[in-house]
Amino acid sequence: MSFTTAAAGFTTTAVADSSNARSQGTQSLPPPALPQLVATQHTPIPSTDKDTKRLIVVLSHASLETFKTGGGGAARPGPGGRPGVAKEEKYTLLNSDEHIGIMRKMQRDISDARPDITHQVTHLLVTSVVQIATPLLTPQKQCLLTLLDSPINKAGLLQIYIHTASNVLIEVSPTVRIPRTFKRFAGLMVQLLHRYSIRSTTSQEKLLKVIQNPITDHLPAACRKVTLSFDAPVVRVRDYVAGLGPKESICVFVGAMAKGKDDFADLFKDDSISVSNFALSASVACSKFCHAAEDVWDII
Repeated sequence: MSFTTAAAGFTTTAVADSSNARSQGTQSLPPPALPQLVATQHTPIPSTDKDTKRLIVVLSHASLETFKTGGGGAARPGPGGRPGVAKEEKYTLLNSDEHIGIMRKMQRDISDARPDITHQVTHLLVTSVVQIATPLLTPQKQCLLTLLDSPINKAGLLQIYIHTASNVLIEVSPTVRIPRTFKRFAGLMVQLLHRYSIRSTTSQEKLLKVIQNPITDHLPAACRKVTLSFDAPVVRVRDYVAGLGPKESICVFVGAMAKGKDDFADLFKDDSISVSNFALSASVACSKFCHAAEDVWDII
């Protein structure tokens, strides 16, 4: 009996709470906020420093392309003949998951719209090096996330650039915190490609910015430019990094596309190597260089 009474009391309370909620009405959740960037690193390399040894990763041929989805055009007259307000143009980041029909109408391969590769590589540290004969298995999003999460980046000895298939060169600040979800990342890239820079929400620091080509203008004078090729001699990455000069940096060009020729860095490269007897994804190759540099440069 006591159990039944308690249960009944609970039911009465629940009904009362439900009635109060209905009497007060319901309130919908606010729309999600736009992506915001906050600097998280403590000791990035100054742009004027051209001597400190560092690891540089360039995501080449990245699929970052915007597509107009609506808005624009002439403004419709308002009530009473008053001038109307023109609709704001809306853009989205072209990707193979959501825009297969659009890609077919444009008679383009859906593999040309893979911005997820850049996202993953940047998070990791920007994917890994470039010239691998097989298609990259890891999305772009994961590459950036991997690179930025690495100890070598937090130590201030990593620099990341993105070179898009449309020949747009983007500098990624080591202090940036890239959105973890692809949808927010896509919104951020649309803002960047149309505004040319994204500032921190806590300072005036530009965490993402479009810079002038070529990439060689932004590299240290003593910098070995390397690409990866399955046909090149196989080397241990740790031994290769250990063989650099006392003040020699290394720049690794990484292919941030699903498939295609790996000749995008032929004009810049000093060397071409293979880091495994097996075909590797971009993120794995990238992590091998990060770990090797961390071991050789005593970064824990």
